[in-house]
Amino acid sequence: MKEMRKLEDTEPNYIDILYKEYIPSKKHQRMPLKERAAQFSPFAALTGYDDEIKETMRLTESKIILDEEEKIKLDEKINTTINNKDKEYIITYFIKDNKKSGGEYKEIIGKIKRIDEYNELIIMTNKTKIPIKDIIKIDINCED
Repeated sequence: MKEMRKLEDTEPNYIDILYKEYIPSKKHQRMPLKERAAQFSPFAALTGYDDEIKETMRLTESKIILDEEEKIKLDEKINTTINNKDKEYIITYFIKDNKKSGGEYKEIIGKIKRIDEYNELIIMTNKTKIPIKDIIKIDINCED
């Protein structure tokens, strides 16, 4: 077992300055505590790693594919909206995720301004454009 040595024995070169009083510099201002603390704050060695973990954990849904019968019913509802533009509708549609496979379903409540048959879009009065191919459900808003 090693024996404990006195400070004087281990560091003989520094014993003369060890107990001296600190004298602040007259040339340089003292660093503010906030900046000084920042020197010792933790840092992210891998920048963006936390964001990647969150992105990996984020869940997406797969797109529901309607069968032919459901597509026909949906087309009929879309056609009836043309004649009832004064009513408010609840439209559920799929939005593809740009980063991952799948996406999410969104529900929008509002009035339909027009149907763009050429681009296959439903344009709402709030200027939202919904691709008809991504719509899975249209209902009249009963709270209207």
